[in-house]
Amino acid sequence: MIAFFKPNTSTFQIAEMQLHLKQIGFESYQIQKLGLCMIPNLKNPASLESFNFIESIKQIDTPYQLASLEFKKETNFSVKDVQIGTNFANIIAGPCSVESEEQIFETAAFLHKNNIKFIRGGAYKPRTSPYSFRGLGKDGLKLLAEAAKKYELRIVTELMDLSLLDEVAAYSDIIQIGSRNMANFYMLSELGKINKPILLKRGMQAKVNEWLLAADYVMSGGNEEIILCERGIRSFDPASRNVMDVAVIPLIQSLSHLPIIADPSHGTGDAFLVPTLAKASMVAGANGLMIEIHPNPSKALSDARQALSFDAFEALLADLETLKPAINKPIDATYSVAI
Repeated sequence: MIAFFKPNTSTFQIAEMQLHLKQIGFESYQIQKLGLCMIPNLKNPASLESFNFIESIKQIDTPYQLASLEFKKETNFSVKDVQIGTNFANIIAGPCSVESEEQIFETAAFLHKNNIKFIRGGAYKPRTSPYSFRGLGKDGLKLLAEAAKKYELRIVTELMDLSLLDEVAAYSDIIQIGSRNMANFYMLSELGKINKPILLKRGMQAKVNEWLLAADYVMSGGNEEIILCERGIRSFDPASRNVMDVAVIPLIQSLSHLPIIADPSHGTGDAFLVPTLAKASMVAGANGLMIEIHPNPSKALSDARQALSFDAFEALLADLETLKPAINKPIDATYSVAI
């Protein structure tokens, strides 16, 4: 259950309500930034009738509360005047890793030429092997910032550890949480306290329910600016790096108000498959795409196999343009199933 407070409700009034709830055996969690209080196990709203500062009460039946479509109908926000969350709107592109000044500036210039507003690039990279290239660290963030400033781009980069939060937040416009950290609940809670959009990738083996609960961790701190990102899930078949779950896009939109984008680069692990899955994701209703590109994919220091060349990326952009008249239609959630 969620209790929404009237404007100007005092902290004393809320504390009085929470004490009452505790006395009758219910824990409650105030989210001051959102003007509400979560009471997860309370089913009978009559227990709150005496508190006239409560404006409304919502009973949400799914384990995830704040990410639920029952909580609100749509989430929209802007990142440096670029709108997020309405129909198919944005493409985020760039290399897996920031490797050099030449590489990142060449990529930024190319994106600017093609009217792409967001550049992605890892300064700190999670790698399975400790002997693989793991990024340039703070120097990589500085290069991203310089290139983004010159070419009027917005930066999306990954946060690997809470110890790096201040540093990454200082240089990024959207903080990416990778699949390995989707279940880092302490990190997610801390991200709820900052005023910076969060791009939350699905865990490699995460169920939809778990993914939306991870979003709730961020939202329960007061940060509603979340973008979900489908990036493929691990399967038993080594023929493809991951299974790109295109069906989860309309499914999420029938369950949650949060925007969802697709990352077919990680979702397939093969540049050959990326354009097809990118187009499929767009038609399925994704609010955007995240695509890995590189000036010279064969020379990329990480994820070379899945990076598109500049020519291949421009061909994809042309194909996406031809699809736009067929999309941007509302999702029909008539037959949605709560998870």
